[in-house]
Formats: sequence, structure tokens, C-alpha cells
Amino acid sequence: MPKKRTGLGCSLHELWPLIFWLFGLSTAVFAETSAAYFVGSDSCQECHADIYKGWKQTRMANVIRDPKTHPEAVLGDFTHANTLVTFGLDQVAFVYGSRWKQRYFTKRGDDYYPLPAQWDIQKGQWLPYHVESGTDWWVPFYGPSNFDRPTGPTCDGCHSVNYNVQTKQVTEWNVGCEKCHGPGSLHVEHPTKQNIINPGMLDYVRGNDTCIQCHSQGQPLSNPIAGKYYDWPVGFVPGQRLADFWKLEDLKPGTTNFYQYADLTAHKNRMQGNDFVQSNMYHRELRCFDCHEVHSSKNTASLKENGNALCLSCHTKDNPAGLRGTVSEHTHHAEGSAGSQCVSCHMPKIEQTIKDNYVHAHTFRFISPNETKQSGIPNPCTSCHTDKSNDWATAELKNWNTTSPWRVAK
Repeated sequence: MPKKRTGLGCSLHELWPLIFWLFGLSTAVFAETSAAYFVGSDSCQECHADIYKGWKQTRMANVIRDPKTHPEAVLGDFTHANTLVTFGLDQVAFVYGSRWKQRYFTKRGDDYYPLPAQWDIQKGQWLPYHVESGTDWWVPFYGPSNFDRPTGPTCDGCHSVNYNVQTKQVTEWNVGCEKCHGPGSLHVEHPTKQNIINPGMLDYVRGNDTCIQCHSQGQPLSNPIAGKYYDWPVGFVPGQRLADFWKLEDLKPGTTNFYQYADLTAHKNRMQGNDFVQSNMYHRELRCFDCHEVHSSKNTASLKENGNALCLSCHTKDNPAGLRGTVSEHTHHAEGSAGSQCVSCHMPKIEQTIKDNYVHAHTFRFISPNETKQSGIPNPCTSCHTDKSNDWATAELKNWNTTSPWRVAK
């Protein structure tokens, strides 16, 4: 029976996703996924060969590796003695991380535990690894030793697909296809757009929730779960509202602590989601994957474009939020210099991932030198011009005629 056509040159069936999107509804509500189960990323390879190949090279696909089958994944120096390294490589069941830090998990019984040293990848040195009192919220609920702190409740839910809190088993380790697309058995058996979650077809809240489930700091609403406290959104699958499972860390204006600066910018890594939901970008309904190409590792941050080209693809002269002149006229720095990179001012590297290594903030707010004087939050001006004072930076900004003094010199 032929599909009924509309005056738009397509069928009503083909228009439903657009209709749902226009009314702010998630196609996930109507997706036939309730009876599906997890089947693993390899099941996706046959039909999505190019996407699978690109994803396979990403860090998300390789965040956890078994050193016995992937000896090349070990980045730490195990050939020279170090007082921090009280364990041998033969005790390591998993290595975790390949960009900023690498941590090492050992297995005892049916649980994994973090070993007491971590490798600083950027500086090529060993550092101790032990979560101290007064830092992460979950510390009081576990003993003082690393071996009192299994990684199942604290880590593994975001480093795997379908972690089962009862059996402690996973469908697969790493951020596999179904971590973002939901259980895929029905789609593998009979592929349709209605029986798999496509984050790109979700409303912006649920679309971003796909990423925020792991790129945020908070607590499950249902803690404790089976007597344990979990640091990841247990039970959430893409297409659902993350807020029904997960509560982001409370924002406390004027407070600087382990999680935040006084202006509410995140203080630690993994909190891109906590930042992003505060931003104008989020409230204009942008999604994480409008900037990040999650199936590719073509550049360090898996960005769709390199450098300013990404920002300027939207912030054009026709955009009310776009530039009115050249980049260098806007930044007051030489074209091509570090000071003329959009991220230098709007996404400063001030969020700690390991010791003196920092990642980009995602509020996209400009942090003024006066805010540094008031609350200690680092600003991009004196973070770059380390030989200059905040007063010098404020005076310079007051002379900028292309930018509002109420924003940059407040």
C-alpha cells in the first residue's frame, strides 16, 4: 500500500519526527524501544561500518583497556622504580585514560579497585592517587583505603555500557554505541528510525542529557542503592529525562569549593554539563554534538572544525551574537595568536583534571580581572599575561572601544 504523500513531497510517516520536534516532544517517547536489550557495539558494525570505524578510534571507545591484551595502552613508566608505585603491571586488570592521566584498576573478587598511583601523561611523572576527605561527596560513605572503594559505584557506570548494579557485569566496557543510542536488539533485528534512539532527533534537553549523564557531577536521586552510594545516574538510558534519575551539584553563588568557583564555573574536570546548562548556548537549544563529532578523533577534542572556524560557523556577521569586525578587532590581539583564539577568553582552561593540568570551562562566560580580585577565580587575561596584574588588565579592557565596558571591565 503506497504511503500517503503530503504537499511537501514526503509522506506523513516521514514528517512525524519533524512534527514531534517542532512541538518540543522527544521522538524517544514514541520509539519502540521498551522491549529492546543491549547487544554490544560490534552488532552495529555491519550496517554502520564508517561510523563504527570512526568511533573505534576515539578515546571514548578506548578509555578502559586490558593491558594483557593491549600492552600498547600502558603509558605509565613501569620500568624504573618509584616509591609511589607499590604494585606491578601484573596486578593491573584495567588501565583508564589516555590524554591527561592514566589510572590503574585491580580486581579483587568481583569488584575492581583503584591502585594508589596515577601517571601524569602531560608531564610524564607518577603522582599519588587517593581521593582525600572533604573532596568528592561520596567519600564519607566508604572507608579510607582505595581498597574500601570499589569502582563499580564510583566509576564504572560511565566507563561501560549497561553496568548491572546487582551482578556487577557489563554488556561492554568503554562508551559503546548503546551508551548514547540505547539498547539496540530490535534495531539490529529490523532496522527502523523508530526502534533506536538518535540523540540528534531528541529535543535539546534529552539530546544534551545523553552527554551530561557522564560529563557532569551530581548524585542519583535514588541513593543509596542496595546499600551503596553511586556517583553516576543508575538506571538512565538515552531518550529519558536525566533529571528523573540525576541531580546536578547544587550551585552556591559566592562559594569556592571542590566543585565550583564563586561565579558558578566548575572547578574540576567532568563538569562540562554543570557548566553548559548555565550557558546562553544551552538556553538557545544547542547540543553538545553541534560542536563535537562523537564518531571521530580527527582532532584532540573531536571538534567538527578546528580552532575559530568552529565558533565562527555560527557567530557570523548576520548573527546578533556574531562579530561586527575581524577576529583581531574583537580580541585586540594579533590574528592567529593565542589571544585571538575564541576559547582563550570564552573557554579558559581553569578546571582541574590532575594536579596542574586543566581543561576548558563550558559556561562560555568571559571572566573579568575584577572577578579574580573579588573571588579568586582565574581570568583569561592574567592567566596568559602572567607578568601583569589584574589592575593592569582592567585598565586595558576599559580602553577597548569594540566591547562593552560593563561586560569586560566590570
